[in-house]
Amino acid sequence: MLQPNTLSTETLFPQSQREMQKQLLPLSITLLLLLSTLRSTEATIRIVIGTCHASSYLTGKSGFCTTQNDADCCQEGQLYPQYRCSPPVTANTNAVMYIGSFSQGSDGGSATACDGKFYADNETVVALSTGWFNGGSRCLKTIRINGNGNLVTAKVVDECDSVNGCTADLNYEPPCGPNAITASPAVWDGLGVPETQRSELVVTWSEL
Repeated sequence: MLQPNTLSTETLFPQSQREMQKQLLPLSITLLLLLSTLRSTEATIRIVIGTCHASSYLTGKSGFCTTQNDADCCQEGQLYPQYRCSPPVTANTNAVMYIGSFSQGSDGGSATACDGKFYADNETVVALSTGWFNGGSRCLKTIRINGNGNLVTAKVVDECDSVNGCTADLNYEPPCGPNAITASPAVWDGLGVPETQRSELVVTWSEL
């Protein structure tokens, strides 16, 4: 009687080849999981970045610009992005903090938007970018700022205009970024930042 024409596993896959398959299987699974994670992370990043983008661009106009607080002065003809939004506010909202003065005759120019007053440099006050300022809804409210390993509270008194700029009343400075906080010298003092290093600082902030 003829035996069926069958091939054993040992015949099809020699020992070394089967061992290699066993080794490659976990690696294949790991690569698939990693690819899935990367795609998920990429999608998350796109969503976060996509929450706030420039709505238009402002053509720069140069003029007299006071640079006492390391101001970035407008350049003639340069295009500057304009933002009518800011990233979502969370328990620890990321921001970039800049130094500014809210005293009369300073680089800020006019009185604050919230109460029409000026504030001395020893008062802990801030201006929030347009989206966070939210039409004045956060006026005179206290926020907590965390940076440089320290914590300080400050009162919101003004808007860091993310739409308008390059005019005399705005010291011929470009519009603020969508995630900007302009803080008085007292805020920088509270965070323990030396005067020689007060250009910009990555911080987080939250509402009280």
